[in-house]
Amino acid sequence: MSYSIGYDIGSSSIKVALIDTNTGKAIEVVKEPETEMNIKAVKSGWAEQDPNLWWKNACIATKKLLTKTNIDSKNISTVGISYQMHGLVLLDKNGGVLRDAIIWCDSRAVEIGKKAFSDLGNEKCAETLLNSPGNFTASKLKWVQLNEPDIYKKVSSFMLPGDFIAYKLTDKIFTTPSGLSEGMLWDFQKNSPSDILLEHYDISKTKIPEICDTFSDQGYITPKASIVTGLSIKTKVTYRAGDQPNNALTLGVLSKGQIAATGGTSGVVYAVSDTKKTNELERINNFAHVNYLKSSPKIGKLLCINGCGILYNWLRSNLNVQSYDDMNTLAETVPIGSEGVIILPFGNGAERMLNNINRNAHIKNINFNVHTKAHLCRAAIEGIAFSFFYGVTIMKEDFFTNEAFRAGADNLFQSKIFSETLATLLQCPIEIYNTTGAVGAARASYLSIDKLYTIEKYLKADYIKTFIPIDNGDDYMKAYISWQKGLLVNLIN
Repeated sequence: MSYSIGYDIGSSSIKVALIDTNTGKAIEVVKEPETEMNIKAVKSGWAEQDPNLWWKNACIATKKLLTKTNIDSKNISTVGISYQMHGLVLLDKNGGVLRDAIIWCDSRAVEIGKKAFSDLGNEKCAETLLNSPGNFTASKLKWVQLNEPDIYKKVSSFMLPGDFIAYKLTDKIFTTPSGLSEGMLWDFQKNSPSDILLEHYDISKTKIPEICDTFSDQGYITPKASIVTGLSIKTKVTYRAGDQPNNALTLGVLSKGQIAATGGTSGVVYAVSDTKKTNELERINNFAHVNYLKSSPKIGKLLCINGCGILYNWLRSNLNVQSYDDMNTLAETVPIGSEGVIILPFGNGAERMLNNINRNAHIKNINFNVHTKAHLCRAAIEGIAFSFFYGVTIMKEDFFTNEAFRAGADNLFQSKIFSETLATLLQCPIEIYNTTGAVGAARASYLSIDKLYTIEKYLKADYIKTFIPIDNGDDYMKAYISWQKGLLVNLIN
C-alpha cells in the first residue's frame, strides 16, 4: 500500500488528510486543535499568529492521524500543503522566526498598497501584476520595513504560511510562482519576481526564497521533523498552493470557464481564465493558478464576499431558531423574492468587490403586518446568493465566461434555495462534492501537472448532487434586479 498526506494550514485549525494513492480515497482526516486557534489583534484591523503554533498543531495532528489509522509512516510517499493565503512570515539568517506572522485578514498595509498603486499607475500594474498591490504580502513586508526597522534588518527570507510549514518539514527555504503572485510579487510579463514592485518598495530580491514549481520535489522530511511528526525521512514534499487555488484543484477546477466556490463565514468565487488581461485591478484578484505555465498561463480570478455565512449564523442566533435546517425549512414557506424583503449581507468589514467600502448589512422593506422571521430567513439566503451572482457579473466583465460551477458541501451550498437561486441566475448547473482542501493537497502531491486530469476520477466518489437551473427563471431575475437596485442605492448614498 502507498499513501500520501495533505495539510491544510488555516487560521482556525490545521487539517491533515491521509490518502490511498492507488484509489485516491481519503482514509482519515483530523484537525488540531479542536477549538479555534487564537488570532492576536494588538490594534484594530491587525491580525497575527505565531507560525510555530501552526507547526506545533501540524505535528500533533500528524501523530494523531498516524495513531488513528495505524499506518506505517514508511508507506507514506508524498506530502502536499495547502495554506491560508497572503500571510507574511519572516526568518532570520539562522531560520528563526523574527515576529508573529501578519496573516490574511490583517489590514494594516491598506494605505501602503493604495499609495503604491497610485505611484506605479493603473497601466503598469495591469500589465505586470494583474492586480493593484493592495494589502497583500509585499505591502505587509513594506509595513515592517517602515515601522519595525530593527526587525527588518534581520530578515534573511520572507515567506508565505505554506512555505514555512514546508521549511519546517524539509529545512528547505522555497516559494512558488503561484505563491509570489498572491503576494503581488510576480511579474506576469517576464514570468519572474516583480522588479517593479520590489524596487518601488526598496525590498532586496535576495530576501525572496529560492523558487520551485508548484508540483516538484521540494525536499525530504528531515530527521528532526521525523521525530516530532512521526513521518519517515523517505517521505518528500511535492506540492504546495494557497487555499483557494488548492480548493479549485480539489474540485477539479483547472480549465478556462470553470468556477470553484466556498460558502463558509465568508464566501469565495474562484474562476479560471486563460488570458493575462484584466479590467479589474481592485475588485478582483488575479493569481497564477496551480497549473500555471509560461506556455499555458492559467489565471485564477478570485472574488471574496466577506458577509456570507456569518449573516446566516447571526440570524440563527438572533431569531431563536435551533438549526440551519430549521431556517431552511422556514425559508421554503416564503415565495421567491421574500415578498419584497431585501437583505444586503455586507456586514463583515470592507468588501473588496464594493471597492473596499464598508457598507454594513441592511434589511429593507419590512412590513410589520406581512413579514415574519421566515421572510428574513429567505431574504438572507437570497441576499447571499445575489451577492455571489453580482460578483460573477463583475468577473464576466473581466474576460471570463462561466461554463462549470463546483462547490464543496458547505452549509450554504447544501441549501436548495441558495443553490437553485444561484444556478438559475447563472444558467449553469452547480455540482456539490464532499471533499476538503487537505484531501486535495494529498491527492495533488502524487500527481504531476500533466496528470491532473486524474482528479476528475477521484471526484466521482466525492460527488453528492447537482442543482439545476429552474426552467422559468423570471421570478429569480426579478428578485435579483430588485436586490441590485437596493444595493446601488446603498452605494450611492
